[in-house]
Amino acid sequence: MDFGFLFHNIIELTITGLALGAIYALVALGYTMVYGVLQLINFAHSEVFMYGTFAVAWVVVFFHGTTSATQSLGSSLGILGAALVAAMVLSAAIALLLERVAYRPLIKKGAPKLIALISAIGASFSLAEIMGLRDKIAGWVGLQDDLSAYVSKARDLYSSPIDVQPQNLFPVGNYQVTDVDLLVIGAALAMMVALDQFVRRTRFGRGIRAVAQDPESAALMGVNSTRVVQLTFLIGGLMAGVAATLYMIRIGSTRQNAGFILGVKAFTAAVLGGIGNLRGALIGGLLLGVVENYGSAVFGSQWKDVVAFVLLVLILLVRPSGLLGEALGKARA
Repeated sequence: MDFGFLFHNIIELTITGLALGAIYALVALGYTMVYGVLQLINFAHSEVFMYGTFAVAWVVVFFHGTTSATQSLGSSLGILGAALVAAMVLSAAIALLLERVAYRPLIKKGAPKLIALISAIGASFSLAEIMGLRDKIAGWVGLQDDLSAYVSKARDLYSSPIDVQPQNLFPVGNYQVTDVDLLVIGAALAMMVALDQFVRRTRFGRGIRAVAQDPESAALMGVNSTRVVQLTFLIGGLMAGVAATLYMIRIGSTRQNAGFILGVKAFTAAVLGGIGNLRGALIGGLLLGVVENYGSAVFGSQWKDVVAFVLLVLILLVRPSGLLGEALGKARA
């Protein structure tokens, strides 16, 4: 155990942990919103995020080509803006497809929650395997030669040809805060605030809270629960697309199963903050990212994932409802 390394690099570990936790928090929103409305854990949400990361990589290849290059964040903003839109659109489309194919038929038939959970797990594996077969699918339709840059390395690491080089902005202690740090943390916080205000202040947000609190009464008051569920999945997909873009800016690579571990950690963040609580997802994600960094500094990077789940167990032993136990349906405008 190296506590000296932790204390010497506490500021760097905190800031980089907040950046990582911000990504966890955005993905956690998809879990917490679906659970708040349907009391369903959407395990396939990790694949919604994974498809967004590939959308970013594909857009970069489309505009930049396959030649590797190192660029500053400012020089890459145009391409990254287009990639953000593509990631949000693709992730939202996958999320809506999940709702329509995997969940809506079960909800209409009043299937037990366990059946819906099994459907979620099956959808997760199916989406991952479809992405793993993309090179073969392209070959079946005669596109493999034309789109080799888009479909190669189906099950291997897929790196974006543009490597965003962080630029130092200002020092905090012995750490130089970079533009990528500020972008990731700032963008995540802005999206979280916008979503929180949307749910609390708008007509659609009131519909989401009404269905989360009492679906039967909401239906009697004229709230279309099917549309509310669609909107919930749509918002979760959009947030996953933003998270995917920030992830690719910071990490720069993805793969067919990239969503698995990150998705489990995002779900852990949602539980830490209080499953079904939007602000809890933010707090849980940021806390998880920081504690992971601290743990890897003390015990070694190979223990990083273990630290995250030990934290979850400890929090649930003390407070089973999470740090903020308020459900989505009880949020007040």
